[in-house]
Amino acid sequence: MTLGILYGVSVGPGDPELITLKGLKTLQACPVVAFPAGLQGRSGVAEGIITPHLLPEQISLPLKFPYVQKEEILEKAWEEAAAKVWPYLEKGVDVAFACEGDISFYSTFTYLAQTLKSNHPQLVINYIAGVSSPFAGASALGLPLTCQEEKLAILPALYCPEELEKALDWAEAVVLMKVRMVYEQVWEILAKRELLDQTWVLEKISTTEEKIYHPLSNYPQLSLSYFSLMLIKQNQNKIRKN
Repeated sequence: MTLGILYGVSVGPGDPELITLKGLKTLQACPVVAFPAGLQGRSGVAEGIITPHLLPEQISLPLKFPYVQKEEILEKAWEEAAAKVWPYLEKGVDVAFACEGDISFYSTFTYLAQTLKSNHPQLVINYIAGVSSPFAGASALGLPLTCQEEKLAILPALYCPEELEKALDWAEAVVLMKVRMVYEQVWEILAKRELLDQTWVLEKISTTEEKIYHPLSNYPQLSLSYFSLMLIKQNQNKIRKN
């Protein structure tokens, strides 16, 4: 029997209309749609994005991915998720995994796909690109993320202050993902470099709960959600000439 195909479908940062046409067609064409389960019985972000697009006959498959750093716990969760998806693929049924943002950008799907591919090398996996939060954030601000020769640095959630200092030394635009845990440390660095007025914090981008904080000189402390990022645009007020 021919195996089903696993599709990683990028669904954007929050607005259900930011999914691509290809992503939407793929999502609706698959009999089974998987997504990360929300915490404490609530809907997850990806689930909330795709719900308006799903068809009544499709099977919804929530998968648990814990928010921890311990490798053994994570690997167990990936194996358990793969074990829930594989029976459908084994029977020739296509499965779409809905991923918030872009499928290749710090995506939970990466671990599910790698686990399934390791266990079943013959499995075909297709990736559908989409809109990630840094680009949606720049659009929300009405700013170019980069232009001309400007350099861009994107740092994940586990960066340290030293990494931020180094990035600011060479990149005109810096994005900090999931900044809430180190916000006060970052604020001090930005204050020292006089960048508070050239920095924005965006929370729950493109959703009905979106919040934008600027200038950060007014916000030495912030209580932020998990889905928050910071965008630093050095020389933002500089007039560029061609």
